[in-house]
Amino acid sequence: MTETDTSLGYEQARDELIEVVRKLEAGGTSLEDSLALWERGEELAQVCRHWLEGARARLDSALAAREAGGAPADGGDGGEE
Repeated sequence: MTETDTSLGYEQARDELIEVVRKLEAGGTSLEDSLALWERGEELAQVCRHWLEGARARLDSALAAREAGGAPADGGDGGEE
């Protein structure tokens, strides 16, 4: 990943990835442009994967703490307000 990619938020990377896929599916681009789009798509997919893995780790940690008898993940008493 490049430095620019690490500063992208999940939604921004996902939206750009959708646009890259749309362009590739539409066709009509040169081989060189298609390869550049493909490479950019791979970079964006990695950014999305990074964000999703981080979110999964946070959820797993919160669930493990809750199961271990720690404070509820939301800091509340578990009841509805």
